[in-house]
Amino acid sequence: MLDKYFLDKEDVALIIIDIQDKLASVMEEREKVINNTVHLIELSKMMNIPISLTEQYPKGLGKTVPEIQQVLPEYNPIEKLSFNCCNESDFENKIKQINRKKLILTGMETHICVLQTALELLKMGYIVHIVADAVCSRSKENKEIALRLLQDAGTVITCTETILFQILKVAGTEEFKIISKRIK
Repeated sequence: MLDKYFLDKEDVALIIIDIQDKLASVMEEREKVINNTVHLIELSKMMNIPISLTEQYPKGLGKTVPEIQQVLPEYNPIEKLSFNCCNESDFENKIKQINRKKLILTGMETHICVLQTALELLKMGYIVHIVADAVCSRSKENKEIALRLLQDAGTVITCTETILFQILKVAGTEEFKIISKRIK
């Protein structure tokens, strides 16, 4: 049972849900969520961890924020109308193709798209890690309620630095030095 708490670069993927211009502009925690997601992207690039990106109705909510677009190895978002990413066949196909059993989720909004996606991924048999300092909602109350629901459902509620150092595993490597400089 404890296995779900351990992360290894060979067994994880990063899922970034709907961190888009218009949506981000009304989020109090916008800057923190974007910065922490960028840290996770940089680690993922160094460690060859797959990254998937979604955008909720980009015609209305805009594209992924530039800070994230600029650091992605490729900008190829899965556009969606459904709040639950798993209801989009392109998303489900990509997740199956990635073939990783542990998924790290960041994004907006915690109580809507992140929640619905995480619950569906659990139902599909994935182990889901929610990065509490890389998700947000328009209100802190909605975020807190969603995180409690997600924890009760069986997701692992974690934070950016925990993930970074779990995957890095040891100090002294070049990757460790780069990540350490990023988060200071």
